[in-house]
Amino acid sequence: MEHMDSERVVAVRTAYEARPGKHAIVILDLADLRGPTTSVIELPLWLYWSSPSRTFDLDDPEKRRWLYQIVLREARAARDLTSYLDRETLIELWPQLHLPKGVRQAWEDLHPVLRRAAA
Repeated sequence: MEHMDSERVVAVRTAYEARPGKHAIVILDLADLRGPTTSVIELPLWLYWSSPSRTFDLDDPEKRRWLYQIVLREARAARDLTSYLDRETLIELWPQLHLPKGVRQAWEDLHPVLRRAAA
């Protein structure tokens, strides 16, 4: 388990894989997801390295969905999740997200509200 210093945010590295050799990380309390919901943000290189431009306009539904898929798949620490994801937006987008099976399973196991959103 990983603890963030100031906020005591806890995330767990699950047994499920986001891709071979990389385990999915899930935040324990969705209320800790208070990332931005509008504006343009830039992801750090460790989360998104596939394009020269790492900026995403959260006001564009397609870019917002893409950012959530990247962060959920590539997160290495609780801070990655809390810095870029928002609880209500995650629940709203969940049925539309294209995620590795292990990432989806890990999040739905810990957060039944996401399983219900996908149903």
